[in-house]
Amino acid sequence: MTKPAYTAGLRDVVAASSSICFIDGAKGILAYRGYNIHDLAEHSTFEEVVYLLWQGRLPKHAELDELSAKLAANRAVPPEIIALMKMFPREAAPMDALRTAISALSFYDPDQGNNSLEANRRKALRLTAQMATLVAAFDQIRNGREPLEPKKELAHAANFLYLLNGKEPTAIEARAFDVALILHADHEFNASTFAARVTAATLADMYSDIVSAMGALSGPLHGGANEAVVRMLLTIGSPEGVEKYIHDKLAAKEKIMGFGHAVYQTEDPRATHLRHLSREMGERQGDNKWFEISRRLEEVVNKEKGLKANVDFYSASTYYMLGIPIDLFTPVFAISRISGWTAHVLEQYANNRLIRPRAEYTGAEHLDYVLIDKR
Repeated sequence: MTKPAYTAGLRDVVAASSSICFIDGAKGILAYRGYNIHDLAEHSTFEEVVYLLWQGRLPKHAELDELSAKLAANRAVPPEIIALMKMFPREAAPMDALRTAISALSFYDPDQGNNSLEANRRKALRLTAQMATLVAAFDQIRNGREPLEPKKELAHAANFLYLLNGKEPTAIEARAFDVALILHADHEFNASTFAARVTAATLADMYSDIVSAMGALSGPLHGGANEAVVRMLLTIGSPEGVEKYIHDKLAAKEKIMGFGHAVYQTEDPRATHLRHLSREMGERQGDNKWFEISRRLEEVVNKEKGLKANVDFYSASTYYMLGIPIDLFTPVFAISRISGWTAHVLEQYANNRLIRPRAEYTGAEHLDYVLIDKR
């Protein structure tokens, strides 16, 4: 019997076909359903991208209005979930709290137990609507405040910033976060998306699929890089401190977070837009320090290591200037990626085959069993 070929980490192994997301790492191309991420970031909204991911095409006005209204109408979470979150330790990691709340949400979904296409579309809508509410609610609760009620008249991005900060965001803040949601909505078979598809392939319910994705996202090699980036910015403190910091890191052979990517050999196309947002946010707030430190970091790392910034690098300063607490950066990723996760789950269900790879065995062989009395 021929042994199956082994590829560490399944790197570059094609595990399934998908029509959701296209990446050309050599050319720095990212597209959702055939639409270049640059066009979507410049002209679209998160709600429109959600429709695109789920339906496979851009919506017409009436269709977008209908989806936006349904998302707004489903933002509130059951009071039982809020009561449960109030029982969490206040020092609980936000991703742990969010994962637990999402799992508990399944108890209150009227479609739980129904795995039909239409039921799963409704679950996807509720999960996408409520993820943002849960993230903001946990932050309010851990700070001793009552969660705010979602505002149906606000778009998805603006509503989250309102729930988090207690005031409606400015137009530039709302647009910056909306673009960030677009840029993070999907990224082919990354670890969390693949985890969701593996679970979906067993025909587990959608909530189980999403909890699997969130478990993968919580790992530091997937989520959390932008948290490390902003802590690096805070440590450096000024553009003048960049070169010494980088040289010390390199001398100690320590990794510099926010640079390089497993897929892109050129600039991560998402970083292009986040760089612009970081600069614009700083200019509007009258303090461009975080952007200037980031820009200098990018120059030095590129010169010393030939590495380019990835999506996590400039999202760090952008989120920080939006008033998002650092330990919420990874849950905020989930607010966006829930749209892609659910799109992939729906696609997996539609053309399902159990995902069951093989392993390259490296253990002992042909051992003789020795009775316990003779060992």
